[in-house]
Amino acid sequence: MRSFIALCRKRKLVLFGALSLLVLATLALFGPMLSPYDAGELDVPSRLLSPSVRHWCGTDEFGRDMFTRVVEGGRWSMLIGAMVVAFSTGAGVLIGLCAGFFPRLDAPIMRVVDALMSFPDILLAIALVATLGASVRSVVLALSIVYTPRVARVVRAATLVVREMLFVEAARALGVPTIRIVFVHVLGNMSSPILVQASFIFAYAMLAEAGLSFLGMGVPPEVPTWGAMVASGQAFTDQAIWLVLFPGLAIMLAAVSLQMVGDGLRDMLDPRLRKSL
Repeated sequence: MRSFIALCRKRKLVLFGALSLLVLATLALFGPMLSPYDAGELDVPSRLLSPSVRHWCGTDEFGRDMFTRVVEGGRWSMLIGAMVVAFSTGAGVLIGLCAGFFPRLDAPIMRVVDALMSFPDILLAIALVATLGASVRSVVLALSIVYTPRVARVVRAATLVVREMLFVEAARALGVPTIRIVFVHVLGNMSSPILVQASFIFAYAMLAEAGLSFLGMGVPPEVPTWGAMVASGQAFTDQAIWLVLFPGLAIMLAAVSLQMVGDGLRDMLDPRLRKSL
């Protein structure tokens, strides 16, 4: 933590990204509680009002307060991104460890991983969501499948290096169980690339969810994610540009901030780059 704070002091972009994420997360958690409006409350006479003191971000086509919906959408979008990170990272770590530590499993596992990575991410996600049906669970599962190969390849590459180190050979010579070697000695020395990859996947997942919702293949319309707001507001851009402006800015800010923090973590955790900080 101290190293990251020191990095933020030296790298203003990393500091900006970290503060932006903190603000977005705080608004997502506590914003709806502080707003006098409900995210789903309809007020048809107040539809398509421009931003004002009463409605900071205006109202949508049903008279719902856009500020409340944007912060509520942040809760859903970040939750989906976090769940995708958790599932894809967990599965990718297991697959990468098996492929990298056990030579007999390497070839068959990596052929499947290569086959999945041969498809463009968004097309594979669309195909999976179309098969599973449009729901939050389907989007999380589809994006987890899409991004698991990324983590698996990173973990496999790191495992191939770590398994040949002397402390692993010493553990084998001492009769340490293979499971303990894999999950304690090998995995314990790969936290840096996994953490950095997870930060990037968080951004990719939020952008992919927004893209799926914009194409009508994402979460149901009643779930107020940022992508769903942009999709529903595109029909009114000629008279109410704020319907897509504010959720679009939120998506852009979250994705860019995660990329900045991910770049900072990579530079902080990589010994070759740490000296230049």
